[in-house]
Amino acid sequence: MAVGARGRDILTQFLIEAVTLSIIGGLIGIALGVGGSITITLSGGWPMIIEIQSVFLAFGFSAAVGIFFGFYPARKAANLDPIEALRYE
Repeated sequence: MAVGARGRDILTQFLIEAVTLSIIGGLIGIALGVGGSITITLSGGWPMIIEIQSVFLAFGFSAAVGIFFGFYPARKAANLDPIEALRYE
């Protein structure tokens, strides 16, 4: 805001970062989960079933948590007075 950004611009930037990090984190979590399942299955000789609904549920939960906890600080930062925000740093 001190360099001319509007509250909406700050909110948009924080939300884009939150969504991007949530998606990347969700994809990494899916890859680690599937990779771990395959590793355990091959080492134990057990059959493996990965249900796509579980994968979508986990990814959706990851995205929802990331977006929610990205929105709160974004709203707080967008409402800050620029002088107070600079003084806090």
